[in-house]
Amino acid sequence: MPKYVGALDQMFHALGDDSRRAMVEHLARGPASVTELARPFPTALPTVVQHLGVLESAGIVTSTKVGRVRTYQLATKALTPAAEWISRQQLSAERRLDRLGAFLTRPTDKETTT
Repeated sequence: MPKYVGALDQMFHALGDDSRRAMVEHLARGPASVTELARPFPTALPTVVQHLGVLESAGIVTSTKVGRVRTYQLATKALTPAAEWISRQQLSAERRLDRLGAFLTRPTDKETTT
């Protein structure tokens, strides 16, 4: 089985945490400051910043700093590589299921002789 290394691995690792996925969902609605992103979580601000760092390293989010406020936003088309990979896997599985369905619905020898 091939080992996918690089950006796709980093992306799936980053999305493997429910807190980071919640942050991505929040950012899908628009940019937000670290404080806004931290609000729903019962964790310390440095922990949230660490999560955001993982998302940024994976290329999922970008940030800008104005004064003391750091604002994050979802990177344009950031999730496209993951969506394409998932789509390829889904297409392959659907093809196998289609072949199985065709096999199961074709007439058997007993059906054709009666």
